[in-house]
Amino acid sequence: MTRPLFLVAAVVLLTGWLPLLVVGLRAQAIDGVAALQAAGTQATLVLVCLCVGLQQSSFSSLALVTAVWMVVSGLIFARFLDRLQ
Repeated sequence: MTRPLFLVAAVVLLTGWLPLLVVGLRAQAIDGVAALQAAGTQATLVLVCLCVGLQQSSFSSLALVTAVWMVVSGLIFARFLDRLQ
């Protein structure tokens, strides 16, 4: 019974990307990096919800890789933004 709820949660989390997209496109560069980090966190949560909802264990490893790379990419973007300004 709880499996469809995880799929609904994944869809709800995906709709949360719309405000982050607006911030990423319209705001300053550092605000865009913050929006990118938030979108990465939501992507990880979406993958975890899909893993539980669809009972696919492959999504759990993808969620772990996504979480690690989002931290690394945020640090890289912040370093390059510091050089540009």
